[in-house]
Amino acid sequence: TVIGETGKPLQDALMMEVFAVCSMITYWCAQAPKTLSDHMVKAPGMMRFVKKIKLVYKPLGVVGVIAPWNGPFVLTANPCIQAMLAGNTVVAKGSEITPHSSYILEELCREAGIPEGVCTVLIGDGKTGAALASASIDKMSFTGSVATGRKVAAACLERLIPCTLELGGKDAMIVCADADLDKAAHGAVWGGCINTGHYCCGIERIYVESSVYNSFVQKVTKIVSDIRLGQIHEFDEDIGAVFWDKQLSIIKAHLADAISKGAKVLIGGDQKNDKDGLYFEPTVVVNVDETSDLMTEETFGPILPIVSFESTDEAIKKANDSSYGLHGSVWTNNIDKGVDISKRIKTGAMSVNDVGIVYGIPSAPFGGVKESGLGSVNGINGLQGYTQPMPIVIGQYRGEDSGYPYSKQKYQKMKKMMNFVWKNPVGRFLFGS
Repeated sequence: TVIGETGKPLQDALMMEVFAVCSMITYWCAQAPKTLSDHMVKAPGMMRFVKKIKLVYKPLGVVGVIAPWNGPFVLTANPCIQAMLAGNTVVAKGSEITPHSSYILEELCREAGIPEGVCTVLIGDGKTGAALASASIDKMSFTGSVATGRKVAAACLERLIPCTLELGGKDAMIVCADADLDKAAHGAVWGGCINTGHYCCGIERIYVESSVYNSFVQKVTKIVSDIRLGQIHEFDEDIGAVFWDKQLSIIKAHLADAISKGAKVLIGGDQKNDKDGLYFEPTVVVNVDETSDLMTEETFGPILPIVSFESTDEAIKKANDSSYGLHGSVWTNNIDKGVDISKRIKTGAMSVNDVGIVYGIPSAPFGGVKESGLGSVNGINGLQGYTQPMPIVIGQYRGEDSGYPYSKQKYQKMKKMMNFVWKNPVGRFLFGS
């Protein structure tokens, strides 16, 4: 079903849609009872002697999920699984481009014996999504474009309900001179072309230290020259079809804009009209104007623009010069250096010597900054985000000592106690935390 609706190759479908979902189900089923269990929270300072806090996680109610077309099954299943394990019912809508790939989740839930109505997957277009965002739901989890994400956020704000938004990306890859260039080159090609480039954490900008720039470009070009486009969905294929005709138009327009501003295509750059489908060649581009659409807008296609840099500070500045901030990577044999650079990148997540697989690691919080999103869709915070954390305070009432009727004596007693707790060294030691 997924291959039929998307045109992605067999390996991408198995890895991104089947393996990832199996991994997430296994993790969340084991993690949810621990993460969402009632537990005691220690009160600070002097309150610890008179107050106890039990924290419970209450389901929100009905969670809406809107999933995109690039990962139609996994991006429907992952938020729905978390929401259901947190005790909610879910109503999901997949893209009109890949409706049946999202609907698989409802069928599997039914086969697993989950009661009718706990997981409902709608089939419809943007109007259906707009209706869902404005319906009587208690939270929205949205994955998709920035433009649509803004509309979803506005609808949620109108009703004062929470939402998580996983939006676009323009991930930067920084290749330092001390990197393993063979691995970095392979990572650049795979990270930029996987899923036909339709990947929110796909590599869309590559910055390479000038001393190794030419060598890196040669290695990337060689790898790209060996990539096999496929149309029969067998094992010996690397890249499938572009999933959507409108996306093909964007890919072509971004490349044309870059070429008009002086970019040079080293390999690829054309649609393959000899195949039955929308196939676009993996493409390597150099001499790219950094104000071009190819470097500033989300292309979501198998194009690798490569730019050189002279210093680490320059590379960081280039990487941060984007309205997006979802993911990025640094390639260097010095791990401490890679971590230090990562900390200076304004993005939701980073990888050192690896491509953007963070979404596939459910224990890692996943979310963007700037125009790339709002909130976390994975990690403990992501799971707990499908609940209302409710503290239950179990106390010993002391209102008689400090409450009505107020008096000078009570006021002075309170001041004396405060001076002891926060000014006296003994008090700070005993009650400061």
